[in-house]
Amino acid sequence: MAEEICFFTKDALIIKPPKKSPALLRMIVIVFAMVCGVYICSTCLKQTNTETTRKLLNIEVIERPCHEYDTDRSQIPYSHYPKPKTFSRAECSCNPVRLFAVLSAQRSGSGWFETLLNSHINITSNGEIFSVKERRENASSILRTLDMVYNLDLITSASKNHCSAAVGFKWMLNQGLIQYHKEIVEYFNNKGVSVIFLFRRNLLRRMVSVLANSYDRYARLLNGTHKSHVHSTEEASTLAKYKPEINTTLLITDLKRMEASTKEALDYFNSTRSIILYYEDLIKDHTKLEDVIEFLRLPQMNLTSRQVKIHSGPPQEHIKNWDDVNKTLKGTAYESFLRSDY
Repeated sequence: MAEEICFFTKDALIIKPPKKSPALLRMIVIVFAMVCGVYICSTCLKQTNTETTRKLLNIEVIERPCHEYDTDRSQIPYSHYPKPKTFSRAECSCNPVRLFAVLSAQRSGSGWFETLLNSHINITSNGEIFSVKERRENASSILRTLDMVYNLDLITSASKNHCSAAVGFKWMLNQGLIQYHKEIVEYFNNKGVSVIFLFRRNLLRRMVSVLANSYDRYARLLNGTHKSHVHSTEEASTLAKYKPEINTTLLITDLKRMEASTKEALDYFNSTRSIILYYEDLIKDHTKLEDVIEFLRLPQMNLTSRQVKIHSGPPQEHIKNWDDVNKTLKGTAYESFLRSDY
């Protein structure tokens, strides 16, 4: 070989190996370093991407909205997803909840109507919650109570808790509703609360029911117990034996006042999403209940109640001074109240 150098001595022939090129060694080291660098970088990138993906997936699960995008967009303001503090909605957390309030007056059939609502598997109506005075002391206490109800944190015997699809209560006109109507209307409109008005057309019958119920608070005709609503014909017959005497001097004035109260409520809450019902219509036409279920956007079901009507039959059977009442209302705008309406 050309690069080989031979030295001859008398004892041996020594052959010196060829020298390696420094440039080649440097190239090998550089290639090795690049390969190692690429491997290390690719490994780090894979780990980083895995962590980032994991974080993104976690964020997606936590913050994924519950809205059903295939539903009517006009109904989105009325669909809510409460997060109660007192329990977990668990698998129903993304089931939308409708908020409602039944606005009525005493002895207008609201108790019976509420039992019908609560017979629906998806409805929770929590009763007359503002009969507790502390809850309606002022506007702040009212709004605080509304927040509890609509966040599902007010637990009552009617509560269906995590899988309720419509939540509300009944509210009497004389329980702060008119006094703080501005704050309440604003709250209802901001929160998307649907209003169900329930009134009686025949105000004379309502007056009879109010007087009889007030009497029984003290008389306690059912074995020493006062009951505003009954579940048997025997109990209804016992309570119906009492016939109130109506003050005919104030009768027209009282009927006008009751009418004005109803009109006032309708005027104050006319900006809310609402439906108007009358007790007599519900008695005679059960399809009206289907309108209520449709109004709440819930599946139709057969609604039932165990309550039994107390004052059935014509009104003259339930008024002690019927002749005087008949004479007072004859020829007036309230004459129709003298006739049987169901």
